[in-house]
Amino acid sequence: MTEQSAPTTPRSGHALELRGVSKTYGSTHALRNVDLDAAWGRVLVLFGHNGAGKSTLLRVAAALIKPTAGSVATAGFDADGHAGRVRAATGYAGHGTLLYDDLTPEENLRFYARLYGVARPEERAAEVLRDVGAERWAQRRVRGLSNGMQKRVAIARALLHRPALLLLDEPYAGLDVQGRGFVDAVVRAVAAGGGAVVLSAHDPALAFALDGDFAVLRGGRLAATGEAAGATPDEIAALLSAPAEAA
Repeated sequence: MTEQSAPTTPRSGHALELRGVSKTYGSTHALRNVDLDAAWGRVLVLFGHNGAGKSTLLRVAAALIKPTAGSVATAGFDADGHAGRVRAATGYAGHGTLLYDDLTPEENLRFYARLYGVARPEERAAEVLRDVGAERWAQRRVRGLSNGMQKRVAIARALLHRPALLLLDEPYAGLDVQGRGFVDAVVRAVAAGGGAVVLSAHDPALAFALDGDFAVLRGGRLAATGEAAGATPDEIAALLSAPAEAA
């Protein structure tokens, strides 16, 4: 990917700050009193089994949903009072691609570029498609693309407006070696440019491969945080397998 797809100016404070964040859906507690920071220029990998709260945390960080309790500051903005600014400063790619199946990748990215208010949307869409290696099938309808192809275009959509903070929900799931290498390159470029990346994953070795920080969620609670350099994959795996605390 080119440098134009990653932020280049270091920022002060934290990229993400969660304080006492809880989120409930009826009687289900998705997050319980979570305090968590993500630093600029770093990659933070969220680990946890299915249902641990990873996706909810990322959606809260992206100002897509509001927490039931607590405060969230994303890219220096209060997510509750400045949700629009948070969305402008973040790029989010979740389990769904948020792409229109009947449009081509190029048409999708042009549409989102205009939605974000990106200057020269046609040029920027073409640029990001080249960055993610999707120019060969930029004119095919999204519904006819493979999972890996769609994931590349979804990440391109998240990068369109050059976000300061990139939020990725299990970006490696279902990808082959080439696809995983592509995600690695995107993540490293954003962090190296002074931005920040928070992503969720299942493989404890990932934090070490990215030379990043990690956080472990169990039952919606923050069980552990640290730098990959100060732990081992086996230690993180042990944290994952430990029973969740009672409510």
